[in-house]
Amino acid sequence: MRYLKIFLMFALFMALAITLSATPSNEESFVENDGDDDNDDHSQEEPTSLRGITSRFLAQKPRAVMTCNKYPSVCRVAGSPGHDCCKKKCVNVKTDRLNCGMCGKKCKYSEICCKGHCVNPMSQKNHCGGCNNKCNKGSKCLYGMCSYA
Repeated sequence: MRYLKIFLMFALFMALAITLSATPSNEESFVENDGDDDNDDHSQEEPTSLRGITSRFLAQKPRAVMTCNKYPSVCRVAGSPGHDCCKKKCVNVKTDRLNCGMCGKKCKYSEICCKGHCVNPMSQKNHCGGCNNKCNKGSKCLYGMCSYA
């Protein structure tokens, strides 16, 4: 029990020592002064963080978001979801269910968008189970599978 008390006192002492050494005093300066007082615009500036260092990253103004309605070339960049702009979003009107064939044309719940047309993959022979999945001659598409029964 005695060793536990000694260990806890030692841990508290170390925590206090680390805390006191991490806080800068008034005499410490993180920026070296070359003696040029002519261009000393930032000398009166208060530090914005607890450690006394001002961050240039946080001081930057946020950039405006580039939307495709103002900058249509945004949709043509590699990695973009599509080349078309619908409601300030880049989409592919050949595969997007909410903009199938043109902006704002929605497919029904059970349909998907294949080459800009809304199709039902559960029952259509040319798109059975997915886009361009054709069933063989004489077989039907049922529940998204060719020749189910």
